[in-house]
Amino acid sequence: MGKENGPEAIPFARPYIGKEEEEAVLAVLRSGWLTTGKETLAFEKEFGDFLKNGGPPLHCMAVNSATSGLHLALEACGIGKGDLVLLPSMTFTATAEVVRYLGAEAVFVDAVKGGYHIDPAALERSLERLEKGRAKALMPVHYGGLPCDMDAIMGIARRYGLKVIEDAAHSFPSFAGTIGDVGVFSFYATKPITTGEGGMVVTRDGEMAERIRIMRSHGIDRSIWSRYTDAKASWYYEVIEPGFKYNIPDILSAIGRMQLRRAMDLLAMRQELARRYDEAFAGGEHFILPPTGPGDARHLYPLRLRLERLSIGRDEFALKMQEQGIGVSVHFIPLHTMPYYKKRYRLEDGDFPETLDAYRRSISLPLWPGMTEAQGRRVTTVVKTLASEYNRQC
Repeated sequence: MGKENGPEAIPFARPYIGKEEEEAVLAVLRSGWLTTGKETLAFEKEFGDFLKNGGPPLHCMAVNSATSGLHLALEACGIGKGDLVLLPSMTFTATAEVVRYLGAEAVFVDAVKGGYHIDPAALERSLERLEKGRAKALMPVHYGGLPCDMDAIMGIARRYGLKVIEDAAHSFPSFAGTIGDVGVFSFYATKPITTGEGGMVVTRDGEMAERIRIMRSHGIDRSIWSRYTDAKASWYYEVIEPGFKYNIPDILSAIGRMQLRRAMDLLAMRQELARRYDEAFAGGEHFILPPTGPGDARHLYPLRLRLERLSIGRDEFALKMQEQGIGVSVHFIPLHTMPYYKKRYRLEDGDFPETLDAYRRSISLPLWPGMTEAQGRRVTTVVKTLASEYNRQC
């Protein structure tokens, strides 16, 4: 739907879905098997083959959301009541809420100066202050698809004996998510590849993988697919743990298989759009380009505003973009400013200054496969025009 009496609105995000995905869904609907089955098994295998890239084999477990995947990963790492898990405040609530599901406590860490990732130096300082033995895991978030400094993070984890659960929700296709003990990818509607809802847990630890497979489906020792289709198919099963209902249906896995086949093309489209944004905003007195580097999936384009050179704040800037038909978002509202975490951990907004500064200055621009060059130009034109209009006179 276009903006009244103006150019067509540009949404913040739009999935790239073609006939292949439609036909894959229809095939599942006509098969008579809709829940977790052969499509999911195939999706898991193909995902693992894609990511291993000649390296050691990966165990891949498809789930109904990345949030479920993070919960399963923490549970498989043995996280429980009273344990401490370190994670960035600059992330979506899912990263922290799964810690609380298990009765553990989240310990927030500030962002690296000028960026959005967890700061290894701040991480080490936090660990030095904590009661010895209580910290059990850390959860780096590969913000926007750009990998964290995993060399530094893994070094810290080894020194303190911590499990590493990578929140790689933004990061496919990338090596991010395959370095720690376990990684979790998201297939939410806005993500680099999508199944509408869904996620994938990956690990090279066979015992951990088996635990996740069992716990994602009620703690039952046999999958429903095997109970109905194995040579010795049987209705009999045993509940060996009080598990969860986190399996993904074949309808969504079928979409995922088609998305996986076009993953590199989708990445190339995002990279080209990001390149054009970089070119348009480079050297501008009102902007700071988002950090990038090897393995960047370019899932987000968080443009940082030089607010000291503007007469309006980020919120008003975003509103004026929306008034011109440009969809925007903010990634993320820091968790340490949220009422629940603020009260539970007695936090103040200024406790994590780099995170707060990044949040107050950043605005995420539309960046999705299928977005045309003309649409990209209109976004940059609106941004630069607003910056010029609200230039602070010094």
